[in-house]
Amino acid sequence: MKLLTRSHLVAVAVTAIMAVGVGAALANTQGHRPPHNGGRHGLHGPCSPAQVQRNKATVVAYYTTAFNDKNPELAVAKYGGPMYIQHNPQAADGFDAFIAFVNSFTQQFPQLHVDIKRVIGECNMVVTHSHITTSPDDRGSAVADIFRLNRQGKVVEHWDVIQAVPETSANNNTMF
Repeated sequence: MKLLTRSHLVAVAVTAIMAVGVGAALANTQGHRPPHNGGRHGLHGPCSPAQVQRNKATVVAYYTTAFNDKNPELAVAKYGGPMYIQHNPQAADGFDAFIAFVNSFTQQFPQLHVDIKRVIGECNMVVTHSHITTSPDDRGSAVADIFRLNRQGKVVEHWDVIQAVPETSANNNTMF
């Protein structure tokens, strides 16, 4: 019997999150109410297809402004809500911490690039599946970022799952 490596476990986690749906996967996380409740925004009432599209566009703009444009201050000013709950263990809660984290990361890796491959939205939850590279020669990482937005369509919470792109694969499929 072959044991799974850490990379395999991360891949299984990403697959599980995508397979069961963002709402079910994040229900009751960190004491928060479930983000999906029969087509409702948790505490905020029903959501429309237009709100889902707005939320997806907001997340893409927030993410690319912060990292690709290297302007997290503008990203927060335009797309951030009244508070920011962070689940990445390398970053603290709050938008000031997010700005400091992004500025430090992009200074360390000035050629950093986020290539968003797909965006999935469900009410106030948006998931991006991205290829993040630190330089043109970097194989990069496959990243699933999960964002929660408030009723006004502003980013208020973030989770992520990161997997390094391996040199070899047991199949001929790409990670994207």
